[in-house]
Amino acid sequence: NAQRPAPTEAASLKQCCADLYGSEAARWLLGESFHPGGLRLTERLGRLLQLDQRSRVLDVAAGKGTSALHLAERFGCQVIGVDFSDRNVQEASEAAATRGLAERVRFESADAEALPFTTGSFDALVCECAFCTFPDKTRAAEQFARVLRPGGHVGLSDLTRQGELPEQLSGLLAWVACIADAQPIESYKDCLARAGFEIQGIEPHPEALAEMVRQVQGKLLAVEALSALRASVPPQLDLSTAKSLATAAHAAIERHQLGYVLITAVR
Repeated sequence: NAQRPAPTEAASLKQCCADLYGSEAARWLLGESFHPGGLRLTERLGRLLQLDQRSRVLDVAAGKGTSALHLAERFGCQVIGVDFSDRNVQEASEAAATRGLAERVRFESADAEALPFTTGSFDALVCECAFCTFPDKTRAAEQFARVLRPGGHVGLSDLTRQGELPEQLSGLLAWVACIADAQPIESYKDCLARAGFEIQGIEPHPEALAEMVRQVQGKLLAVEALSALRASVPPQLDLSTAKSLATAAHAAIERHQLGYVLITAVR
């Protein structure tokens, strides 16, 4: 498992994650949703949380706003999305305005470990494929509990692991790709329980992770062909490192070392 960063390194790690997820290379490789299962699993999470027009929802690590906007459109809820990247927040806000959702969805720059909201502000909170990248997961879970009202629900989707992962999945790129510090399911459960949550459901979706890795591998092969032809390739893409990471991730999924789950809990 990846070594956790020292406190002095936490801010730079968060910024590195934000920069990579805000890059054109990440969007090209991962698509608009940036997580396994895409909007299909986002909608599934919304159903598990029983969102409706009365729900006030916080989307933590909202990226470019794809999930927040979909939840507002599908369930009619009010959503605030927060992200560490100012660029992501700007692009998400522009998308909300373009789709006529600015009255129901807004975005702010914020740190998941220090959420700028009063206690009990939200009915539900979602965090997709990001919790395992937070340097202080305990602090983040405590913040989730604080900003939810009593009886409020949290929904996480994230990578899981069994046993130690190979060295190829322990570097910085693996960390920001939600792999290097993927946790056993019990660790997620314990972290939420210590913050005051009661686990309601755990729903495995390993097929979603396997499909995303296959798609990434296919795109990397295309990039390799373009590079051989001296054609333009997506910027900020380290082809060799990305190929090694995708190959190792695929092998880990085949060995059932890596998985993907939706976890719901109530405060």
